[in-house]
Amino acid sequence: MDLGLKGKKVILTGGSRGIGRATVELFAAEGADVAFCSRNADQVAETAAAIARHGGKVVGSAFDMESGHDAYRAWLRGAADQLGGCDIFVPMISTSGAGATGDWHKSLDYDILGAVIGVEVLEDALAASGSGSIVLLASTAGVETFIVPQGYNALKGALIVYAGQLSQALGAKGIRVNCVSPGPIKFPGGNWEAIQGAMPELHDSTEAQFALGRWGGPEEVAPTVVFLASPASSFTTGTNVVIDGGYTKRVQF
Repeated sequence: MDLGLKGKKVILTGGSRGIGRATVELFAAEGADVAFCSRNADQVAETAAAIARHGGKVVGSAFDMESGHDAYRAWLRGAADQLGGCDIFVPMISTSGAGATGDWHKSLDYDILGAVIGVEVLEDALAASGSGSIVLLASTAGVETFIVPQGYNALKGALIVYAGQLSQALGAKGIRVNCVSPGPIKFPGGNWEAIQGAMPELHDSTEAQFALGRWGGPEEVAPTVVFLASPASSFTTGTNVVIDGGYTKRVQF
């Protein structure tokens, strides 16, 4: 199936590990030009070198959200300038990756304002695209109670509401907005690998709750993100897709 991504210009934040890395790789494999960032300069360089083999333009930058909102705006503008526009925006910087899910202020800055500011900066470019698309990364922690009350969970729920409202506001400009909510995802160096060593009972009890009987990996989330972002999903907007191997138990209407 041709997703229609060849030559599309993708800006993705948080793209050097986990779901972000798998998503950047898949966009590049589909022929898109990609600009991405991450805190770790070595991981950025390794990722950029790995995906360059697909032949598209790759712009990888080391960037930390702790640099502030003005620096983030500058990075976004620079990414769009280097790509020559923006057709797809996927903000993935999150306190989950930073190990700060209990920090309410960082959760607001990373998970909410990372999306809000990105949309503000890139809206005109997305509208000019003619096939503008935004995919926000929420979490099943935002749709069901999960472990403990914390900023990450509450603000991922808010992100789903924001995505739905944004889809209505930007539809007239030809910009689609969708949301993806992964359940617990395990990968080398990720949170659940650390939890397995530090809190094995939590790790094992979580694993036991998957209807499919196993952990999911980043490579099982990325294809949905890429499909929703692509012209192949041109009539889909305002939706939230849960990808969790049956971890959440609510009925999805």
